[in-house]
Amino acid sequence: MIRAMRNRKTSLTAIVAMTALAQSSIAGAADAGAKPRTDEFPAPDGKTVTFTCIKHASVRISYGDFEIEIDPVRTLPPATDYSQFPKADLILVTHEHFDHFDKDAVAALRKDGTAVVANPAVRQMLGYGTALANGESAAIGDGVAVEAVPAYNTTPGRDKFHPKGRDNGYVLTLGGFRVYVAGDTEDIPEMAAISDVDVAFLPVNQPYTMTPEQAARAARTVKPKVLFPYHYSETPIAKVAELLEGSGIEVRIRDYQ
Repeated sequence: MIRAMRNRKTSLTAIVAMTALAQSSIAGAADAGAKPRTDEFPAPDGKTVTFTCIKHASVRISYGDFEIEIDPVRTLPPATDYSQFPKADLILVTHEHFDHFDKDAVAALRKDGTAVVANPAVRQMLGYGTALANGESAAIGDGVAVEAVPAYNTTPGRDKFHPKGRDNGYVLTLGGFRVYVAGDTEDIPEMAAISDVDVAFLPVNQPYTMTPEQAARAARTVKPKVLFPYHYSETPIAKVAELLEGSGIEVRIRDYQ
């Protein structure tokens, strides 16, 4: 069941006690073939949070046996057969672009009781689910909460791609473990209000999202313990890790082209 909490402008306030990670590092950047597809982290409540790299902006998160799919898309290469995936307990869609929203992928992942959360435009296109606008949040089951945060372009001439107020990023709280999935955005001022982040996903591909320099600035603002650059297409993504050397943010590069 989703319990919506409207007009909350601050992020969800779970405090996470984890050992601070030391110097920034490039994990798995040297050999694309050797990059792991899953990364595991302990949540404060004792459960395990597992991230599975699907592609581009599509991420699977398992919190214990609670399954979350973010921006599932079937046909964007490599093609993904979501009918073979575990059914989702929660599906999040950031916005309506083809590399983020696929109605058939959402349908393939649904079961009785699946919570589908999207920005208002996608909710209208789907005809079901819960619409969250920027600053709104919802509690979903035991230990799971989600807040919609702004995601938009700021570079002149590029705001047509992602205008302010339309699209979502999301902050997930999973048993006290906090995840920021930025969606398609540049390094916007609202990121300063996002705190206590364990893992962040930041997009890196101009002209649609951020340059490596913008992504590094965004990471220094949000201060996640671990950063996964994603949505990076042909961007020389190792540059993000280089720019964050000495920041205390661990950069893990996976196959999110």
